[in-house]
Amino acid sequence: MRIYAVTPLHVGARELARRQERYDWIAPDGVVVDLHDLPFGAPTSLETPADMRSSERSVVAALADVPTGYDAVMPDCVLDPGVAAMQADPAFGTVIGVLRVTLAHASALGETVAAVVRNPAIADELRAVVDGYGWGAVVTPVRTLDLDFAAVADGDRWRERLAGAAADLAGSGATALINGCSAVDVGGGTPIPVVDPVIRTLRLVAAGAAA
Repeated sequence: MRIYAVTPLHVGARELARRQERYDWIAPDGVVVDLHDLPFGAPTSLETPADMRSSERSVVAALADVPTGYDAVMPDCVLDPGVAAMQADPAFGTVIGVLRVTLAHASALGETVAAVVRNPAIADELRAVVDGYGWGAVVTPVRTLDLDFAAVADGDRWRERLAGAAADLAGSGATALINGCSAVDVGGGTPIPVVDPVIRTLRLVAAGAAA
């Protein structure tokens, strides 16, 4: 399966290359993710509700004009910008939502999960998307890591805060903790299992394609 993906932000050549290298590493056999940057004019960080709406518009516009030869399109974002609308429009073909796939898997197993995100605006958006999907009962706490955007590329800082959040949430009743960023390697060794939603999604997509 060949997936055309777009970042939720204008990230620039260096960050785009880092994210593409990560996809090349984590993609399971039989899945290829070609990642593309949003153009100048798109948000460069998600800090406010206005940033979320601008990101969503930019992602939908970018995925409305995809070259032939791809089996699916996908926003490179755990917030699934524009996914619900695109999945309702046959013109977009197969649309993969990282959060939607991850939560569908958790719901199918009867799990409840917690989530961590970078800032309060992203936490509010994640909760709104989860509720919009009808899976509000699947996601229990949503915690913020209170990190700046630079921490996305600085995995050590992110993982340090993530480990602390995992320790705090270990007794919450959640069976797993969703890492609310598509571009950070989460590591391991936490008291509650941390789910990388992109890795889980690509593995489930690969399994479905092979079935």
